[in-house]
Amino acid sequence: MFGKKKIKIEQPMTPEELSRYNDKKIADAQIEHYHVTADSEEIITYKKRKKILSIILGVVIAMLIILFIVSMLLTQWGDLIISVDSPAVQKGMVISEDPEFKTCGASLSAEQVTDVTNITYSWLPEDLDTSENGSHNGENYVAYTFYCKNNGQTELDYDACLEIIGVAKSADEAVRVMVYKNGESEIYGKASYNDRKVAESDCKMFETDKKIMTTTTKNFKVGQIDKYTIVIWIEGNDPECIDDIRNGHVRTRMTFSVREDENDPKRFGEGFFS
Repeated sequence: MFGKKKIKIEQPMTPEELSRYNDKKIADAQIEHYHVTADSEEIITYKKRKKILSIILGVVIAMLIILFIVSMLLTQWGDLIISVDSPAVQKGMVISEDPEFKTCGASLSAEQVTDVTNITYSWLPEDLDTSENGSHNGENYVAYTFYCKNNGQTELDYDACLEIIGVAKSADEAVRVMVYKNGESEIYGKASYNDRKVAESDCKMFETDKKIMTTTTKNFKVGQIDKYTIVIWIEGNDPECIDDIRNGHVRTRMTFSVREDENDPKRFGEGFFS
Protein backbone atom coordinates (compact mmCIF):
# COMPACT_ATOMS: atom_id res chain seq x y z
CA MET A 1 0.00 0.00 0.00
CA PHE A 2 2.59 2.43 -1.16
CA GLY A 3 1.73 6.20 -1.53
CA LYS A 4 -0.69 6.34 1.41
CA LYS A 5 0.13 8.61 4.44
CA LYS A 6 -0.23 7.12 7.84
CA ILE A 7 -2.68 8.91 10.11
CA LYS A 8 -1.07 9.96 13.37
CA ILE A 9 -3.14 9.00 16.33
CA GLU A 10 -2.43 11.01 19.50
CA GLN A 11 -1.99 8.90 22.52
CA PRO A 12 -4.02 9.77 25.57
CA MET A 13 -2.14 11.25 28.60
CA THR A 14 -1.15 8.84 31.22
CA PRO A 15 -2.26 9.51 34.79
CA GLU A 16 1.30 10.50 35.69
CA GLU A 17 1.49 13.04 32.84
CA LEU A 18 -1.90 14.47 33.71
CA SER A 19 -0.80 14.93 37.33
CA ARG A 20 2.40 16.72 36.29
CA TYR A 21 0.41 18.98 33.94
CA ASN A 22 -2.07 19.98 36.63
CA ASP A 23 0.74 20.65 39.10
CA LYS A 24 2.41 22.96 36.58
CA LYS A 25 -0.80 24.94 35.99
CA ILE A 26 -1.33 25.34 39.70
CA ALA A 27 2.26 26.50 40.14
CA ASP A 28 1.98 29.02 37.27
CA ALA A 29 -1.25 30.36 38.69
CA GLN A 30 0.33 30.76 42.11
CA ILE A 31 3.35 32.56 40.63
CA GLU A 32 1.07 34.84 38.64
CA HIS A 33 -1.07 35.52 41.70
CA TYR A 34 2.04 36.23 43.79
CA HIS A 35 3.27 38.87 41.34
CA VAL A 36 -0.14 40.53 41.14
CA THR A 37 -0.40 40.53 44.91
CA ALA A 38 3.11 41.96 45.27
CA ASP A 39 2.39 44.70 42.73
CA SER A 40 -0.89 45.55 44.48
CA GLU A 41 0.83 45.82 47.85
CA GLU A 42 3.48 48.14 46.40
CA ILE A 43 0.80 50.31 44.81
CA ILE A 44 -1.18 50.48 48.07
CA THR A 45 1.98 51.33 50.04
CA TYR A 46 2.89 54.04 47.52
CA LYS A 47 -0.59 55.52 47.70
CA LYS A 48 -0.51 55.51 51.50
CA ARG A 49 2.86 57.26 51.52
CA LYS A 50 1.67 59.78 48.99
CA LYS A 51 -1.44 60.47 51.05
CA ILE A 52 0.60 60.90 54.24
CA LEU A 53 3.03 63.25 52.49
CA SER A 54 0.09 65.23 51.09
CA ILE A 55 -1.40 65.56 54.58
CA ILE A 56 1.95 66.68 56.05
CA LEU A 57 2.44 69.19 53.23
CA GLY A 58 -1.09 70.49 53.72
CA VAL A 59 -0.53 70.94 57.46
CA VAL A 60 2.76 72.78 56.87
CA ILE A 61 1.15 75.10 54.30
CA ALA A 62 -1.79 75.75 56.64
CA MET A 63 0.58 76.63 59.49
CA LEU A 64 2.55 78.99 57.24
CA ILE A 65 -0.67 80.68 56.12
CA ILE A 66 -1.80 81.09 59.74
CA LEU A 67 1.57 82.56 60.72
CA PHE A 68 1.42 84.92 57.74
CA ILE A 69 -2.10 86.07 58.64
CA VAL A 70 -1.15 86.61 62.28
CA SER A 71 1.94 88.54 61.18
CA MET A 72 -0.15 90.68 58.84
CA LEU A 73 -2.72 91.38 61.55
CA LEU A 74 -0.01 92.40 64.02
CA THR A 75 1.68 94.59 61.43
CA GLN A 76 -1.26 96.05 59.54
CA TRP A 77 -3.66 96.62 62.41
CA GLY A 78 -1.47 98.36 64.94
CA ASP A 79 -2.46 101.86 66.08
CA LEU A 80 0.67 103.15 64.32
CA ILE A 81 2.78 101.56 61.59
CA ILE A 82 6.07 102.94 60.29
CA SER A 83 7.40 101.63 56.98
CA VAL A 84 9.99 102.36 54.28
CA ASP A 85 8.86 101.70 50.72
CA SER A 86 10.86 99.49 48.34
CA PRO A 87 12.67 102.22 46.34
CA ALA A 88 13.77 103.87 49.59
CA VAL A 89 15.00 100.53 50.94
CA GLN A 90 17.04 100.08 47.77
CA LYS A 91 18.59 103.51 48.36
CA GLY A 92 19.63 102.42 51.85
CA MET A 93 17.00 104.04 54.10
CA VAL A 94 16.40 102.16 57.36
CA ILE A 95 14.38 102.79 60.53
CA SER A 96 14.91 101.68 64.10
CA GLU A 97 13.78 102.21 67.67
CA ASP A 98 17.48 102.26 68.58
CA PRO A 99 19.39 105.53 67.97
CA GLU A 100 22.57 103.48 67.49
CA PHE A 101 20.85 101.26 64.90
CA LYS A 102 22.09 98.00 66.41
CA THR A 103 18.88 96.56 64.99
CA CYS A 104 17.08 98.12 62.05
CA GLY A 105 14.74 97.30 59.20
CA ALA A 106 12.04 98.61 56.90
CA SER A 107 8.99 98.26 59.17
CA LEU A 108 8.07 99.11 62.76
CA SER A 109 4.81 98.90 64.70
CA ALA A 110 3.83 100.74 67.86
CA GLU A 111 2.00 99.03 70.68
CA GLN A 112 -1.76 99.57 70.88
CA VAL A 113 -3.62 101.40 73.60
CA THR A 114 -6.99 99.97 74.60
CA ASP A 115 -9.93 101.32 76.62
CA VAL A 116 -8.96 104.93 76.08
CA THR A 117 -10.93 107.97 77.07
CA ASN A 118 -10.55 111.55 75.91
CA ILE A 119 -7.83 113.77 77.36
CA THR A 120 -6.44 117.16 76.42
CA TYR A 121 -3.03 118.37 75.30
CA SER A 122 -2.16 119.98 78.64
CA TRP A 123 -2.43 116.56 80.33
CA LEU A 124 0.38 115.08 78.26
CA PRO A 125 3.90 114.71 79.71
CA GLU A 126 6.36 117.35 78.60
CA ASP A 127 9.17 114.87 77.91
CA LEU A 128 7.40 112.70 75.31
CA ASP A 129 10.17 113.28 72.77
CA THR A 130 13.06 112.67 75.15
CA SER A 131 11.93 110.15 77.77
CA GLU A 132 12.13 106.82 75.92
CA ASN A 133 12.59 105.13 72.56
CA GLY A 134 10.09 102.83 70.91
CA SER A 135 6.61 102.57 72.44
CA HIS A 136 6.08 104.61 75.61
CA ASN A 137 2.30 104.93 75.65
CA GLY A 138 0.36 106.56 78.44
CA GLU A 139 -3.00 105.48 79.80
CA ASN A 140 -4.94 107.32 77.10
CA TYR A 141 -2.47 108.11 74.35
CA VAL A 142 -0.05 106.48 71.91
CA ALA A 143 3.56 107.67 72.02
CA TYR A 144 6.22 106.21 69.77
CA THR A 145 9.82 107.34 69.18
CA PHE A 146 11.98 106.03 66.34
CA TYR A 147 14.84 107.00 64.05
CA CYS A 148 15.42 107.14 60.29
CA LYS A 149 18.92 106.79 58.81
CA ASN A 150 20.52 107.08 55.41
CA ASN A 151 22.44 103.83 55.41
CA GLY A 152 23.12 103.96 51.68
CA GLN A 153 25.99 105.33 49.62
CA THR A 154 24.54 108.55 48.24
CA GLU A 155 22.87 111.68 49.54
CA LEU A 156 19.11 111.72 48.97
CA ASP A 157 15.84 113.61 49.47
CA TYR A 158 12.91 111.89 51.15
CA ASP A 159 9.26 112.41 52.11
CA ALA A 160 7.58 111.00 55.20
CA CYS A 161 3.79 110.85 54.87
CA LEU A 162 1.52 110.15 57.84
CA GLU A 163 -1.99 109.00 56.94
CA ILE A 164 -5.08 107.42 58.44
CA ILE A 165 -5.64 103.82 57.30
CA GLY A 166 -8.54 102.80 59.53
CA VAL A 167 -11.35 104.53 61.39
CA ALA A 168 -14.34 103.36 63.43
CA LYS A 169 -17.23 105.49 64.65
CA SER A 170 -15.72 108.68 63.17
CA ALA A 171 -13.12 108.85 65.93
CA ASP A 172 -10.83 110.77 63.55
CA GLU A 173 -13.11 113.80 63.91
CA ALA A 174 -11.71 114.39 67.41
CA VAL A 175 -8.22 112.88 67.11
CA ARG A 176 -5.04 114.87 67.54
CA VAL A 177 -1.65 113.79 66.19
CA MET A 178 1.52 115.48 67.40
CA VAL A 179 4.67 114.88 65.35
CA TYR A 180 8.14 115.69 66.65
CA LYS A 181 10.92 115.85 64.07
CA ASN A 182 14.39 116.40 65.48
CA GLY A 183 12.88 118.07 68.54
CA GLU A 184 10.44 120.37 66.71
CA SER A 185 6.74 119.55 67.17
CA GLU A 186 3.48 120.28 65.39
CA ILE A 187 -0.08 119.20 66.23
CA TYR A 188 -2.54 118.13 63.53
CA GLY A 189 -6.28 117.59 63.55
CA LYS A 190 -9.13 117.12 61.13
CA ALA A 191 -10.83 120.24 59.81
CA SER A 192 -13.81 121.64 61.66
CA TYR A 193 -16.90 119.47 61.16
CA ASN A 194 -18.98 122.59 60.40
CA ASP A 195 -16.49 124.01 57.90
CA ARG A 196 -14.04 121.64 56.20
CA LYS A 197 -11.88 124.56 55.09
CA VAL A 198 -11.20 125.74 58.62
CA ALA A 199 -8.80 124.13 61.10
CA GLU A 200 -9.61 123.60 64.75
CA SER A 201 -8.17 126.34 66.94
CA ASP A 202 -5.54 124.16 68.64
CA CYS A 203 -3.89 122.52 65.62
CA LYS A 204 -2.98 122.54 61.96
CA MET A 205 -5.47 121.00 59.55
CA PHE A 206 -4.96 117.56 57.96
CA GLU A 207 -3.67 117.86 54.39
CA THR A 208 -6.63 115.81 53.13
CA ASP A 209 -9.44 113.79 54.66
CA LYS A 210 -7.05 110.87 55.27
CA LYS A 211 -3.57 112.38 54.90
CA ILE A 212 -2.46 113.91 58.19
CA MET A 213 0.82 115.49 57.16
CA THR A 214 3.93 115.21 55.00
CA THR A 215 7.44 116.25 55.89
CA THR A 216 10.30 116.56 53.41
CA THR A 217 14.00 116.22 54.11
CA LYS A 218 16.45 117.38 51.45
CA ASN A 219 20.15 116.56 51.16
CA PHE A 220 19.87 113.70 53.65
CA LYS A 221 23.53 112.79 53.90
CA VAL A 222 25.00 109.30 54.19
CA GLY A 223 24.98 108.32 57.85
CA GLN A 224 22.62 111.14 58.82
CA ILE A 225 19.82 110.34 61.31
CA ASP A 226 16.43 112.01 61.82
CA LYS A 227 14.50 111.47 65.04
CA TYR A 228 10.69 111.24 65.15
CA THR A 229 8.16 110.98 67.96
CA ILE A 230 4.47 110.53 67.17
CA VAL A 231 1.77 111.07 69.79
CA ILE A 232 -1.93 110.30 69.21
CA TRP A 233 -4.90 111.02 71.48
CA ILE A 234 -8.60 111.93 71.46
CA GLU A 235 -8.92 115.62 72.25
CA GLY A 236 -11.61 116.22 74.87
CA ASN A 237 -11.99 119.89 73.92
CA ASP A 238 -12.87 119.09 70.31
CA PRO A 239 -16.55 119.82 69.54
CA GLU A 240 -16.78 116.38 67.90
CA CYS A 241 -15.63 114.56 71.03
CA ILE A 242 -19.11 113.20 71.76
CA ASP A 243 -20.61 109.92 72.92
CA ASP A 244 -21.06 108.76 69.31
CA ILE A 245 -17.32 108.13 68.96
CA ARG A 246 -17.07 106.09 72.15
CA ASN A 247 -15.29 102.73 71.53
CA GLY A 248 -14.07 104.00 68.16
CA HIS A 249 -10.49 103.84 66.95
CA VAL A 250 -8.03 105.49 64.59
CA ARG A 251 -5.17 103.60 62.91
CA THR A 252 -2.32 105.37 61.19
CA ARG A 253 0.71 104.67 59.04
CA MET A 254 3.82 106.69 58.27
CA THR A 255 5.60 105.84 55.02
CA PHE A 256 9.07 106.95 54.01
CA SER A 257 9.81 107.35 50.31
CA VAL A 258 12.75 108.72 48.36
CA ARG A 259 12.23 111.60 45.98
CA GLU A 260 13.35 110.98 42.42
CA ASP A 261 16.42 112.84 41.22
CA GLU A 262 15.26 115.30 38.58
CA ASN A 263 18.69 115.09 36.92
CA ASP A 264 18.60 111.30 36.74
CA PRO A 265 18.08 110.34 33.04
CA LYS A 266 16.34 107.12 34.08
CA ARG A 267 13.54 109.20 35.58
CA PHE A 268 12.29 109.95 32.07
CA GLY A 269 13.34 106.69 30.49
CA GLU A 270 16.42 108.10 28.77
CA GLY A 271 19.00 105.51 27.88
CA PHE A 272 16.59 102.58 27.80
CA PHE A 273 16.62 102.38 24.01
CA SER A 274 20.06 103.78 23.24
